Amino acid sequence: MTSRHRSSESANSLSPRRRTVVKAAAATAVLGAPLAAALPARAAADTPAFLHGVASGDPLPDGVLLWTRVTPTAEATPGSGLGPDTEVSWVLAKDKAFTAIVAKGSVTATAASDHTVKADVRGLEPATDYWFRFSAGGTDSPVARTRTAPAADAAVSGLRFGVVSCANWEAGYFAAYRHLAARGDLDAWLHLGDYIYEYKTGEYAARGTVVRPHAPANEIITLTDYRIRHAKYKTDPDLQALHAKAPVIAIWDDHEFADNAWSGGAVNHTEGAEGTWTARKAAAKQAYFEWMPVRSAVEGTTYRRLRFGKLADLSLLDLRSFRSQQASTGSGSVDDPDRTITGRAQLDWLKAGLKASDTTWRLVGNSVMIAPFVIGSLSADLLKPLAKLLGLPQEGLAVNTDQWDGYTDDRRELLAHLRANAIRNTVFLTGDIHMAWANDVPVDAGTYPLSASAATEFVVTSVTSDNLDDIVKVPEGTVSAVAAPVIRAANRHVHWVDTDRHGYGVLDITAERAQMDYYVLSDRTNASATSSWARSYRTRSGTQKVERTYDPV
Repeated sequence: MTSRHRSSESANSLSPRRRTVVKAAAATAVLGAPLAAALPARAAADTPAFLHGVASGDPLPDGVLLWTRVTPTAEATPGSGLGPDTEVSWVLAKDKAFTAIVAKGSVTATAASDHTVKADVRGLEPATDYWFRFSAGGTDSPVARTRTAPAADAAVSGLRFGVVSCANWEAGYFAAYRHLAARGDLDAWLHLGDYIYEYKTGEYAARGTVVRPHAPANEIITLTDYRIRHAKYKTDPDLQALHAKAPVIAIWDDHEFADNAWSGGAVNHTEGAEGTWTARKAAAKQAYFEWMPVRSAVEGTTYRRLRFGKLADLSLLDLRSFRSQQASTGSGSVDDPDRTITGRAQLDWLKAGLKASDTTWRLVGNSVMIAPFVIGSLSADLLKPLAKLLGLPQEGLAVNTDQWDGYTDDRRELLAHLRANAIRNTVFLTGDIHMAWANDVPVDAGTYPLSASAATEFVVTSVTSDNLDDIVKVPEGTVSAVAAPVIRAANRHVHWVDTDRHGYGVLDITAERAQMDYYVLSDRTNASATSSWARSYRTRSGTQKVERTYDPV
């Protein structure tokens, strides 16, 4: 058994770009109260403590990545740069009581990595449950369960993943995580982006109301800021519970950096007043890899591929690090072949992986919607809020320039590749837009359903972030009842859209079908919110089309 402690990676230099609307300069590193706010109360001042839970991620057939953060002394708060080097041991066993230990080791937590540690454990058995914990200075962390992936050549009867995105701390509680943790039947869970949000307090809350304040209070810009914000999230009991129940497979979207990020800047970044985009992006990436149980891939990005026996492989995308700037309002540049959402190398990697795949299903972890979308004849009072939510030009131009609709040449090339090589059973798993969708992905949306569908797509809604009824500030379900039929009429490849509710998905895969069960929460502002099944859609093997099914798995 071996373990490796990887130091975090930062971004390559990129050309910064100013925002068109300059906001007031945010504060940079804020020491003191915001640092303390990222920590729960603790007992002994100088006894090491595990205040941010434990987690695992990126399961392989023979290994898994273990993570924790130790607070060695009272002053060693997240982002402070303070605190001594501390040896942290870990142990992994086949039983919760740790009577059958199969691997153990130690790593050193330092201020340079914000006292976060990772152990990349190898030599394990495939498709096996394990339990693990960390220890430092006589203190043990909570115990957590993890699970390895099936062997690459294994005949796997089924897989089950939780699927989530868009968890805004200030907009509510993470009951979605609690309900997924309570299931106890997940092989892993997928986080499709916006694990954290960068905004200052009150800028992006629940219908304008802060349910619970985050830390730091300022918009996060520096490495210290990003570390404190990640740390605050990791104090959430529901998030800790889910991390302790199953390994996470995560990708980032824009809010891990700043709203509508692209390779050279972001809408929510003011060059100069908020430093350089190069520095901010590097800080965001460093904090992400410190605080997340994610293996860094090419150039310190999140694109990588995992395999689950002969049943499925999962290609995970990074749609922020290499993309061209979003097209301007009214611009025809969405079709410009020189513009990209993936970057050339990543698109080639994705195409090659899909073509070479010998699994029954090809899953793609995709942070923004790939199915095309036009607005249709929505009334003016709904059109503008929908445009705001989707990042559309609010004059009504039917293009979502932040998603694949804004980069049509990449999409055309990818879908043509699927068709030309008869690549079946490609399923895009998507977050970002705070709504639930079940889509076919047509080669030509304009003539669909006469044209072929090259793939399918399941989009999960937000854990807490505002959706359409929240923006309009009407009772839940009011907008969806009006907007959904209009959206579907203008987009015949869309089988279902729910614009109004918060929740999560459960993806269940067999050789015969891939099915997404959509669950909704009773009230995101209630820490004890209940969960209920809303709908289910599936794609049967070989069809490349979505159909409704009337029972969850």
